[in-house]
Amino acid sequence: MKLNESIGAVLAAKGLGVLTITPEATVYEAIKTMADHNVGGLVVMEGDYLLGVLSERDYTRKVALQGRNSKTTRVREILDRSPVTVSARDDVEDCMRLMTRLRVRHLPVMEGPRVVGIVSIGDLVNFIITAQDATIEQLVHYITGDYPV
Repeated sequence: MKLNESIGAVLAAKGLGVLTITPEATVYEAIKTMADHNVGGLVVMEGDYLLGVLSERDYTRKVALQGRNSKTTRVREILDRSPVTVSARDDVEDCMRLMTRLRVRHLPVMEGPRVVGIVSIGDLVNFIITAQDATIEQLVHYITGDYPV
């Protein structure tokens, strides 16, 4: 694995499941879904159409800090409708730079108009650590002459 590996490789390693929520769901339902699945963001879909990504950060800044009620506030009321997306062909390093520059933690992965996955900053860091571990192991085998048979 290398930093120039594609996001498709990251999706293959983590799985293609995408947790979604509708814009009409309450923010409470969204936060509960995130907690139940131990994720920090959900893809907001209206039918097959991507509307955006709702994150824990959105909740804290647009609901909790503004004194809104999560059980009555709808996802559509706090959603940023200009999601940053990538394709499965984009590479890990470029996506890390994009996430850092735009200060986003989740990127929906698109294949044409269809959402095929989502990657988080944590997914990319995990992928990089795994790649580094594999490289280190290969170098150790090379240096010690202990080649796998």
